[in-house]
Amino acid sequence: MDDQKLSPSRRAYDVGMRALVWLCAGLTCALLVFLIGYIFYRGIPGLTWDLLSGQTSYIKNTIGILPNILNTLYIILVAMVIVLPLGVGAAIYLTEYAENRKLVSLIEFAAETLTGIPPIILGLVGMLFFVQKMNLQAGILAGGLTLVVMILPTILRTTQESLKTVPQSYREGALGLGAGKWRMVRTVVLPNAIDGIVTGCILAVGRIVGESAALLYTAGFGLVLSGFVKALHTSSATLTVALYVYANERGETAVAFSIATILMLLTLLINLSAALLGRRLKKN
Repeated sequence: MDDQKLSPSRRAYDVGMRALVWLCAGLTCALLVFLIGYIFYRGIPGLTWDLLSGQTSYIKNTIGILPNILNTLYIILVAMVIVLPLGVGAAIYLTEYAENRKLVSLIEFAAETLTGIPPIILGLVGMLFFVQKMNLQAGILAGGLTLVVMILPTILRTTQESLKTVPQSYREGALGLGAGKWRMVRTVVLPNAIDGIVTGCILAVGRIVGESAALLYTAGFGLVLSGFVKALHTSSATLTVALYVYANERGETAVAFSIATILMLLTLLINLSAALLGRRLKKN
């Protein structure tokens, strides 16, 4: 409808709503730029080589976050290696193979309910089950398993919705050409759903990097560097847990802002890597 055909009141309403939308978008962008800029302003001056390459020692009175950076990358690796086959496999089964729609709806409802559970509760459950019941000491393994429970619904639901967006004609064409069920899923459905799967991975990694409440009970507060195997069952603080320790317990605000800067840069780097990997997989 042309603007000339609109009544003056309707035209004023459209202009007002358009201005309100632009105002909200501008405020959101301004707030985002302010937060990122403020964190970088406070955190970048404290990023020294000693901080990035050293470790905290109460005897030598030194502060370093290298163990926390490695622990964060390690727990991401452990959690994603476990959750990706489970989440993607479950999504493929529920979308392509399951015939009992009531069971599928029940699992989807359970996954959505699990997504809304506060992380602190999942941390308590992880401590009671993985640390005490299974006799796993607080460390990367117990923390990673707790994160698997936390991010599994995200991987499951995003992959499932992505698989549903693949046109049914693609499946029928592959089956009509003589492809089996699994070959059809592997060569036709998954390549066309890779964008949604990568999006789910990015969301999951972002939640892992930013998680602290659940890891306080399951990964521990350790600030020293442990071996690759020893860290699985030794108290190992991630960057978010270290940020909490330095900001609240030790009063090292400058170090806390430096850790926040590292977290933002690490999240950006991981997301860009996941996006590039998704594009390459889609081309192949």
